Amino acid sequence: MFALRTRLAPLCTRGFATAASETKPATDKAYKVVVVGGGPGGLSVSSTISKMLGQSQVAVIEPSSVHYYQPMWTYVGGGLKSFDESQRPMGDLISPQADWIQDKVTKVNPEENTVTLANGQRVGYDYLVVAAGIQVNWDNIKGLKDALGKDGVTSNYSADSVQKTWQFIQDFKGGNAIFTFPATPPKCPGAPTKITFLAEEAFRDLGVRDKTQVIYNHGGAKIFGVDHYGKILQRLADERGIQTNYFHELIEINAGNKEAVFRNNQNKELKTYNYDFIHVAPPCGPPAFIKESNLADAAGWVDVDKETTRHNKFKNVYALGDCSSLPTSKTAAAITAESGVLKHNLIADLEGKTVEPAKYDGYTSCPLIVGKKQLILAEFSGYTGKPMETFPVDQRNISSLAQLLNKEIIPEIYWRELLTGRWTGPGKYREAMSSFRGKYD
Repeated sequence: MFALRTRLAPLCTRGFATAASETKPATDKAYKVVVVGGGPGGLSVSSTISKMLGQSQVAVIEPSSVHYYQPMWTYVGGGLKSFDESQRPMGDLISPQADWIQDKVTKVNPEENTVTLANGQRVGYDYLVVAAGIQVNWDNIKGLKDALGKDGVTSNYSADSVQKTWQFIQDFKGGNAIFTFPATPPKCPGAPTKITFLAEEAFRDLGVRDKTQVIYNHGGAKIFGVDHYGKILQRLADERGIQTNYFHELIEINAGNKEAVFRNNQNKELKTYNYDFIHVAPPCGPPAFIKESNLADAAGWVDVDKETTRHNKFKNVYALGDCSSLPTSKTAAAITAESGVLKHNLIADLEGKTVEPAKYDGYTSCPLIVGKKQLILAEFSGYTGKPMETFPVDQRNISSLAQLLNKEIIPEIYWRELLTGRWTGPGKYREAMSSFRGKYD
């Protein structure tokens, strides 16, 4: 059990929505900053802030002993990377100045500035950073959980089944190969499209494409939310014979009969497809402990200002990444820019300074893999839908160099720079190259 910590840092009340009570609630331990989540957002923030504040002033609450670079899982599922390359021990990544609390958060009480752990202990904070990621709701699709990773049913969204995807692709002898996209926004919304293109290419390489129906059943209205890139993707899908069906939401897997049931969300009709291979992008949503707390907006995400990342009610609470209400794509690239904004504003709070707040502009990137050596480097604002491209070229063009960047170089930036708090996105490089960039329709 954690010992009671009697040395509590004074609570800075500048702009707080609730005043500190005379008698603080009992806690098992308390910190200046508590970070919930050991993903890229949580590690980036905790690395920077713990170096600034010193030993044991920052806690990272994260139950997992392994950190996964999940953007690599498309390459794993496509047979281009090994699973081992996507993982590292969590203990090697958390800043040595921070305390690692290896447990789950089950409750947040922002009125009392405490979080409750699964073991019942309470951790107090002066500032809270919520970077808890997204909850994958496998149970929302009937029969999926039991079928996953067996007999042609796979998903690159699971650490277990992603290791089966390439095996199932190689074993595929023809028939219906179905790929799905949920009706709710998933993390890395480009991922379901990427594996569709990689698998279609693999079927050609394996000599089974002529007896294969590649079907992409998408729960949304179009293949990609930003038309600047989406029109190119749709054209490629049409050219490669990928059948795209929209407003088709997967609701059931009948593994015994190898059937997938979809609901058309326009007319509510059900349609059953036979499958020989199916890759499922599962529905996602906010973590339960957030949805059930006073931190949540109506949809269950941490309710933060879309520019400052500060909570709209509790001014000593920040959030970034997939669990936040920031209305942009839920990608690791978005977290890079979000982390820089959050850290600027949180550091000003910690130092008691009144400064011009940093503002997040919705920047995100979705490297759209369309072949083993083919990639469209989509960079845009999730707020406006307008391109925010770094390089002085038309990034809608398929590029092998962009594929090399995403496959080999960006992972190193992730491990060495983002997780250590040094990388906050390509904004300064985009600005430096702006004078060399043309205008593209």
